[in-house]
Amino acid sequence: METAVTRMVAERPVVIFSRSSCSMSHAIKALICSFGANPTVYELDEIPNGRQIERELVQLGCQPIVPAVFIGQQLVGGAKQVMSLQVTNQLSHLLIRAGAIWI
Repeated sequence: METAVTRMVAERPVVIFSRSSCSMSHAIKALICSFGANPTVYELDEIPNGRQIERELVQLGCQPIVPAVFIGQQLVGGAKQVMSLQVTNQLSHLLIRAGAIWI
């Protein structure tokens, strides 16, 4: 079943659902950009259907709701999961596999 979230992450290597005032979202965006990736970022507090997207993210299991990171159209998770991938040196491999970075 296609949802707003699946449409928003389709054909994009990295998508981050965020809130403009969330410090953890800012940290995760900075981390992913530090690899040279250019994520598509949706600030849920700044887009018209932000509340609907939040409900969909909760249904997908995102707790807390933001940041919610998708790499290669797959939900990676929030800040804790992304940091775990970084610590275990797996984040760069996921970004490469998704076509977000080349080296």
